[in-house]
Amino acid sequence: MGDLTRRDALVAAGVGVAAASLAAGPALAQGAQTPPPAFAGQHQPKPLRFDPTKLTGLSERLLRSHWENNYQGSVRALNTVEQRLAAAMADADFPPLIYGGLKREELHRTGSVVLHELYFDALGGDGRPGGDVAAALAQTFGSREAWEAEFRRTAMALAGGSGWCVLSYNRHTGTLRNYWAWDHMHGAVDGAPLLALDMYEHSFHMDYGTAAAKYVDAFMANLDWEIVDARYRAASG
Repeated sequence: MGDLTRRDALVAAGVGVAAASLAAGPALAQGAQTPPPAFAGQHQPKPLRFDPTKLTGLSERLLRSHWENNYQGSVRALNTVEQRLAAAMADADFPPLIYGGLKREELHRTGSVVLHELYFDALGGDGRPGGDVAAALAQTFGSREAWEAEFRRTAMALAGGSGWCVLSYNRHTGTLRNYWAWDHMHGAVDGAPLLALDMYEHSFHMDYGTAAAKYVDAFMANLDWEIVDARYRAASG
C-alpha cells in the first residue's frame, strides 16, 4: 500500500508540473525545428453544424458558452500540450515523470475534443430515431425504448458530478453498449463512440440548474439520428 501511495504522489507531482508547464505558454518551443504532425499543435475547432437559436430546450447562450469556452478551450490546450511534448522530446534531459504528466494531459484533452465534437455534431435534428442503428438498438436491448431508458439512467448516474454517457459500438464483441465515463479518458477498449452526452454541469446548469433530467430530455429531443446512424454503419461495416 505504501508503494502505491508513493507512486500516486509521484504521478500527481508530474501532472502538477505538467500543468504549470502548460500555463507557461509556448515559449519553450521557440527556436525548435518544425515539429512532426504528431506534435504540431495545429488543431482547429469545428464549427457548429446547426443554428444554435433553433434548438428546442437548449438556449443559444448555453450552447455558445459550451462551444466557445469548454470545447474550444480544450482545443487550445491540446495544441499547447503537443507543443510542450515537441519541446520535451528535443531535450535529452527532460524528466520522464514530468513527460508522463504531459502525456496524461494529452490523453485528457484529446478525449475532451473528440467527445465534444461527437456531442455537438449529433445535435440539430428532430430526435426521431431511425436507420440501421435504431433496429440494432431494439435487437440488442429488447426495444429502442428499453435502450433509451438505460441510456438515460446511465446519464443520470453522473448528474451532480461529471462525465459522459456514451453509446458505443464495441468492435471486439460486435455489440452496442451504453458506457459510463467519469471523465474524458474513460472509454471502452476497441469501442467506437456513436453518441456522446456531456453530463458536466457546464453543459446544462445555465439553462436548468440542477435539473439534469430536463437537460437530458432536451438533448434527446434535438438528436440528429441520421448522424448517429452514419457513425454506426461506419463502425460496424
